[in-house]
Amino acid sequence: MIIRTDFPYGTTHEDVRIPLPDGVELYARIWRPVTDEPVPALLEYLPYRLTDRTAPRDRQRHPWYAGHGYASVRVDVRGHGCSGGRPGDVCDARELADGVAVVEWLAAQPWCTGSVGMFGIAWGGLNSLQIAALAPEPLKAVVTVCSTDDRYDNDAHYMGGSVLAVDMHAWAAAMLALSSRPPDPQYTGDGWRERWLERLEAVEPLVHTWLSHQTRDAYWRRGSVCEDYTAVGAAVLAVGGWHDPYRDAVLRLVEHLPSARVRGLIGPWAHQYPDRGLPPGPAVGFLQETLRWWDHWLKGADNGVMEEPLLRTWISDSHPPATVYEELPGRWVGEKAWPSASVIPVPYVFQGAPVVVASPQHTGLDAGRFAPFGNDADLPPDQREEDAKSACFEFPVGREEPVEILGRPSVTLRLRLDVPYGQVIARLCDVAPDGSSTLVTRGALNLSARRGRERALPWPVGSYEDVTFELNGIGHAFAPGHRIRLAVSSAYWPWIWPRAGSEAGWTLDPAGSALTLPVRAGSAADGGIVFEAPEQAEPLGVAIPATLDEPRPERVVVRDVARGTWRLEVDPRYGGTRVYPDGLEYDEDAEDVYEIQDADALSARARSRWRIRLHRPELGWDARVETRSEIRCDEGGFLTSNEVVCREGDEVVFHRTWERRLPRAAG
Repeated sequence: MIIRTDFPYGTTHEDVRIPLPDGVELYARIWRPVTDEPVPALLEYLPYRLTDRTAPRDRQRHPWYAGHGYASVRVDVRGHGCSGGRPGDVCDARELADGVAVVEWLAAQPWCTGSVGMFGIAWGGLNSLQIAALAPEPLKAVVTVCSTDDRYDNDAHYMGGSVLAVDMHAWAAAMLALSSRPPDPQYTGDGWRERWLERLEAVEPLVHTWLSHQTRDAYWRRGSVCEDYTAVGAAVLAVGGWHDPYRDAVLRLVEHLPSARVRGLIGPWAHQYPDRGLPPGPAVGFLQETLRWWDHWLKGADNGVMEEPLLRTWISDSHPPATVYEELPGRWVGEKAWPSASVIPVPYVFQGAPVVVASPQHTGLDAGRFAPFGNDADLPPDQREEDAKSACFEFPVGREEPVEILGRPSVTLRLRLDVPYGQVIARLCDVAPDGSSTLVTRGALNLSARRGRERALPWPVGSYEDVTFELNGIGHAFAPGHRIRLAVSSAYWPWIWPRAGSEAGWTLDPAGSALTLPVRAGSAADGGIVFEAPEQAEPLGVAIPATLDEPRPERVVVRDVARGTWRLEVDPRYGGTRVYPDGLEYDEDAEDVYEIQDADALSARARSRWRIRLHRPELGWDARVETRSEIRCDEGGFLTSNEVVCREGDEVVFHRTWERRLPRAAG
């Protein structure tokens, strides 16, 4: 990592409050170049608190953009951080309207040329896309990283029509805790406590909403840019990583947006900005790459950025299984169009007699983290144990040439169910000569969603039907002498929440079943794809105190032999303890636990606890948040339980519990 200290412009920064039409003010930090000339503005718009939680990351990039001639602006969403108002749902209509107002306010400032860009990762990438679909006139370009255009089928809530237990629960639990944090009195003054209590009265567990919409209905369509790509007026640079769950959005965006104003970039990365150097690498000079995008679309520079291939992507070589890789072997390739003429669908037909697949309910404990962050235990380990609980079909790779794939594989399966409901999970693995099995990609289908995500259709008991579904996109080269393995299971906990009766599994008939791979030949756009080394501005200087305590393991599997229970304990490693240069002591600890019994789908249970402390010794300020969240189920539906306890010092200032039953209509 190159730490940049000299820039074309000197920089300055200030904290301001941006007024909204309804009188609420949003808290903003603005870095600007020292110049008498107006400059374009860049906006990153998030709920994650610019004065503490994202401050280290903000310091890496906003001053860097300012030093290159942009006003770079970080704004806290309404009801979060030091902004006014009450918190709402993710990217709801109020948040998007506020975002449009912020874009227009920035464009109207005397130091702005009137041209604005938006960028962000995850939530910030999502609201950038959605605000671009509202088409405010000043918004000329966006950079969306690790985000989605499809809130139902490619987000953190549902996968193939099934409840995505691992992230539906964990993210809802995280947002309950994060939304309950107080404003910081150092930045909001004496009214912080009243604002905190007002905010807490509006906090509602988001899982109530998410589990109330188990099919693709109007709630999910409203937030999905894929419903109308023509609404997006700004130029879009879409960025993802092959280890990020939202990478398929990049493939859809470069396919459906006009090629004159979209480009896609997919690296080997996790759910992180590509310049941060977090595994897996290689990292790239992402800030320099985005600067070319901004210079072209916001300053009119003829810098060749639109002469790059429509899609630049990494293709990994075969590699042994591991839960972390500093760098993956492979190479950069380019595609001038997507879908690409150099990618041909090749079917691999199954062989053999019909087989009953009734996977143990704990199949999936080696799935790895849904949204890897670059931690040591994030990625899936050797898949041989998971493969042993699945029906496997193998196809040898020749001795001379690799089989290179790019895009979304698909499977067609001929199934018979003796119960009305079930799910199927397909994993594509690269099997080395030593027998080790590396997960390449995967997909899932709730069999009641086989005719579309808009409705739940029970299976005709005792009948065969053919179902087809896609796996997540990937760029991978299976080495000569390896085997391509498709492993098919009827359970995948804790990713997929099972339904009562699904323990029976289903019968798979290889006749009429096949795997289709997007096999790629070489492309004329492959040569010459290079990136500069990553660089950032000077770090913030956050101190992480040393501790004598051994850290908890990131992922631990516990088996209770007598009860037949399997438990996955996860430390998500989000915040930890930090001391900020402004004197704030911030401590954050979380744990997620997923439990299931061998042969009982109704035993599935997800629990989380969070503890957060914000302490300013010089102000005598000590605020704490503790939350508890749980989801379980019975034959009729989901049962959710949530609790929030907030303290100022030793005084409990807020305590609320929620108990909710949500019918299982689909999912």
